[in-house]
Amino acid sequence: MSSILIKNGKIVTPEATFIADIYIEDETIREIGKNIGATAGITIDATGKLIFPGGVDPHVHLELPVAGTVSSDDYETGTRAALFGGSTTVIDFANQTKGHTLLEALETWKNRAHGNTFCDYSFHIAITDFNEKVKAEIGTIMAKESITSFKTFMAYKGTMMIDDRQMLGIMDEVKKHGGLVSVHATNGDMIDFLTEKFKSQNKLTPQFHYLSQPEITETEAAGRFTDLAFLTGVNGYIVHTTCRGVLDKVREAVKRDQKVLVETCPQYLLLDASVYTDSIEAAKWVMSPPLRTEKDREALWDGIRQGLIQTVGTDHCPFVWKDKLKGKDDFTKIPNGAPGIEHRMELLFSEGVIKKRISLNKFVEITSANAAKIFGLYPKKGAIASGSDADLVIFDPGKEHVISSSTHHHHCDYSIYEGWKVTGKVSSVIMRGRLAIDNDVIEIEKGYGKFLKRGLPEMAG
Repeated sequence: MSSILIKNGKIVTPEATFIADIYIEDETIREIGKNIGATAGITIDATGKLIFPGGVDPHVHLELPVAGTVSSDDYETGTRAALFGGSTTVIDFANQTKGHTLLEALETWKNRAHGNTFCDYSFHIAITDFNEKVKAEIGTIMAKESITSFKTFMAYKGTMMIDDRQMLGIMDEVKKHGGLVSVHATNGDMIDFLTEKFKSQNKLTPQFHYLSQPEITETEAAGRFTDLAFLTGVNGYIVHTTCRGVLDKVREAVKRDQKVLVETCPQYLLLDASVYTDSIEAAKWVMSPPLRTEKDREALWDGIRQGLIQTVGTDHCPFVWKDKLKGKDDFTKIPNGAPGIEHRMELLFSEGVIKKRISLNKFVEITSANAAKIFGLYPKKGAIASGSDADLVIFDPGKEHVISSSTHHHHCDYSIYEGWKVTGKVSSVIMRGRLAIDNDVIEIEKGYGKFLKRGLPEMAG
């Protein structure tokens, strides 16, 4: 039996902040209280430190094939970076290939992850080719594989995009089984039209990636998805929200007593479209949807405070610079995505809590508890409570550091936050009862992470 006793830390949950001890046996939190007298194999003095539940990142892409290359973090490097940043659980996407089944997609992604992860993991299933055979798989996957969330795309015609009739079919079937449908909400036809127009005018530099995906392409699709979800009654979740227009659509849904769940990402809260220039350097920030404007950043922070945005994932999808350079003469050939899995919690603490945009308790909601609830992992994950998994972050709130590609753990040779000064740093991470990260050293072995079975959404409908 292994045991850890954490003394005198300031525990932060969505509901409360208080100083107490935490006693851990094996993989589980056994006791929380003042002056716990148990003898433990490891005792950690957390005086002056904050203790958060391990982060749950609901949106990552590891070893993802894109545009003739593959995202540069595999399950080993990506989950290691996640742990260094305080995330103990990640949820990736098993993407169906047209002509193949959902179970085939899941098997492919499971094989990539099995035995290679440091933190725990699960998958969403991305449905890209809906038909009667695929429809019959949905209930089977939920019952036998305990995967309860399915992603859809309203863009990327020919590879990922589904039409509204298919969307309704997916939603109707997922609704029957109590699951959740998430969406990449951008209007693919609008984007394709603008892309072709710019290419015909020989406008091929990275800024035209941004200009080919204006806010209206996202707002229209989000509104349409919300209406389709309302019609079917399914639990709906909009990923990587970037702009005020989407939140306005969600507000309209609230007026008819509809709950639409919303995710955003640190890059959309902190960066803006001023990075998109004629220079190939701008390829670092080429992602979909693209970065927006200052008014959108502020709207997103407002949305978090108001409870319109429930989660902050990373959409971590890094590519090494030589792959980004494939688009130096044509922005459509730049693989879309950026690194960020390691920096989510520290950036949100520094820019959110320290700058008084959000409270400590809201910080825990958006980085851990809400995602655990929405994706059927709560209270094993996302909670500091007796019986929960002992996934904990011991955090130094005053520690200053600078983000750089020279020190991050992503397998990527640049950072979209290069030189960013941050206040607050992960000191230690406990992963299912083991000291996993301690003073910038990883203490567990590859393969310690395990596949998580999930329940139905608790925070939807």
